[in-house]
Amino acid sequence: MTGISRDDLRAAVASGTLTEAQAASLVVLAEERAGVRAHLSGLDEPFELFKGFNEIFIVVGLVILYMGFAGVTGMTMLGTTSGYILGMVYAVLGLGAVILLARYFTLRRRMVAPSIALSVMFGLLAGQFGMAFSAMLDLSTPQTLTCAAAIAGVALSGYYALFRVPFTVALIAVAVYATVFGLTTLGGSFPETPRDIFLLSADGPFAIVTMALGLIGLIVAMSFDMSDPHRVTRRAASGFWLHVIAAPAIVNTIALTLFDAGTIPAQIMLAAFVALMAVVAVVIDRRSFLVSGVGYVVALAVTVAEGQAFFVILTLGAGLVLLGAQWEALRRAIMRALPTFPGKTRLPPYDLLQKETPA
Repeated sequence: MTGISRDDLRAAVASGTLTEAQAASLVVLAEERAGVRAHLSGLDEPFELFKGFNEIFIVVGLVILYMGFAGVTGMTMLGTTSGYILGMVYAVLGLGAVILLARYFTLRRRMVAPSIALSVMFGLLAGQFGMAFSAMLDLSTPQTLTCAAAIAGVALSGYYALFRVPFTVALIAVAVYATVFGLTTLGGSFPETPRDIFLLSADGPFAIVTMALGLIGLIVAMSFDMSDPHRVTRRAASGFWLHVIAAPAIVNTIALTLFDAGTIPAQIMLAAFVALMAVVAVVIDRRSFLVSGVGYVVALAVTVAEGQAFFVILTLGAGLVLLGAQWEALRRAIMRALPTFPGKTRLPPYDLLQKETPA
């Protein structure tokens, strides 16, 4: 009898043969018997864009199909050239077609790349419906964009409930961000530059909104992670994509604000903050926080080190490679050193079982 892989378990969950809780329990039992927690190689962050070139081939076809539909119907990123009634009708037809395609490529064929592409197309069509609906209500441009983002967010939430495509969580997060920022601009406040979205020292509430949304996204992402610490279900993959959105919102807001200050104390605080985010990334076993802060370390090195900047960058690159190679061992040491805190036992396992559980 051949061994059952994590992909087999994911397929069993997707087909309804096992529940996600049963799959997670089965992984725990298997790890206890085999003692594989010493290596933890199977607990890497779930990240898969495609399984083979056939999926890329299908994605190309889907993109061409969408472009053809947009050309024939007059649908554009900013609405429709055929009037708002036809715009809503065309959007609904497109949404229905995407759902039918998703039933085949996502539920039946379980393809990754086509599922991601269909999620994006569904979000675009939902946004186009929102644009046409806003045109019917004769809303202003900020109101139109806010309405379209809100409708896209609601529609994508329903799409996720139907198909459970993890990448859809990232699209929902982007739609929520756009909706909240749109509502903020309705008060008459607009960011003068894109940097104002992250600079706490800038005029307006945008950086505070960014920070708040990032923290909310982190909380939701951690709820996904803690519900599936062994990362065998789609909840872990959903958490990954939400971390990808939430981490930059948090790190960029604080790091860019400190970097923009330009003072020695601010630079020291920036270095300490990036180091703290690195520890957080290791503890929760998510590399997104670390990746978000690397760019600021490089910029800080160029600003402060001047002639020695490339030496600092070389050292940083070597450190990242070493960290990637020894991530599990470093995480095990840090987690053992940390005292017990709420949720520690619900994070991905890190310790070595001393003996095998009896059969």
